[in-house]
Amino acid sequence: MRKVPVHEAVGQPLGHDVTEVSFERGVKHRAFKRGHVIEAADVERLLDLGKKAVFVLEENETEVHEDDAARRIAPLVAGPNVVFDPDPYEGKITFRASCAGVFTVDPERLYALNDLEIPSLPTLPSFHPVVADQPVGAFRIIPLTCEERIVAAAESLLTEPLLAVHPYVVRSAGILVTGTEVFEGRITDGFIPRLAATLAGHGVPVTATDIVPDDRTRIEEAVRRLGGACDILLVTGGTSVDPDDVTVAAMRAAGVTTIMKGMPVQPGNNFTLGRLDGRYVCAVPAATLFFKATALDLLLPRLLAGLEVTREQLVRLGHGGLAQPGAEQHFPDCTFGTGR
Repeated sequence: MRKVPVHEAVGQPLGHDVTEVSFERGVKHRAFKRGHVIEAADVERLLDLGKKAVFVLEENETEVHEDDAARRIAPLVAGPNVVFDPDPYEGKITFRASCAGVFTVDPERLYALNDLEIPSLPTLPSFHPVVADQPVGAFRIIPLTCEERIVAAAESLLTEPLLAVHPYVVRSAGILVTGTEVFEGRITDGFIPRLAATLAGHGVPVTATDIVPDDRTRIEEAVRRLGGACDILLVTGGTSVDPDDVTVAAMRAAGVTTIMKGMPVQPGNNFTLGRLDGRYVCAVPAATLFFKATALDLLLPRLLAGLEVTREQLVRLGHGGLAQPGAEQHFPDCTFGTGR
């Protein structure tokens, strides 16, 4: 590209998008598109936009233009259920989720890509829940052009897609409430409506519920019965350190293989995660009744998407696992869980 005074650029194709920014009118948008042939009537408008000179296209360009770099890189970045408009806007291509689910990114390759001098790809954090059409990342090179070697280096890193959205696959959930005081009607259960609302927010209906006393045999039987009747089972009550809290022991007796008992997350330290015949079973602590952002809320989206959850991943929840006051007003768009 060649820099030309705006009055001398009439009749020549613009080499880049020109952006209009007006704080007074609250606008920031593309005023002129790359390739637009500048007309005499455009000169005053360009001057109003602060452009006393512009870059125009030349034949036999030796460097890669920002639009062309974005077009080459975008198809390599986008993985399952990630879509994009192939026409860059102001040199940028934005990636969006094509369905509701859980977003993931390969962080090491993302870091390597962003370390190649000038490419820029910011994304959401891995395991962030998303809805259809939500932006999950955006790619551009920072200058108007770059050397071919940089684009080629980026392409060599992207032998596999970088971004993916995993749709929710769980179709039914069960809720088992434990507690003699609830079973006998001495207090009103609050878990079933609270958890049912949370699940409904992800499109998952509750198809089986039960309330049993703090009796290991009764809990064990109910875990087996409900666990075999739904895709995921949430068990509440009896998860603390009191001697008569037998829920987790009963889950193990029912055949639940524990992935981790207790989490480095607050609220929700006493959350326990396991599997029964391939299905996730969760012991949900009382914190869920009082807070809208807990260990359950961090993990539930990826469980509903059928993602494999390991002990190492759960240990890493401690980074960013302390919710700040008022986190429930902004979750998941807050610091809680951002270290995941």
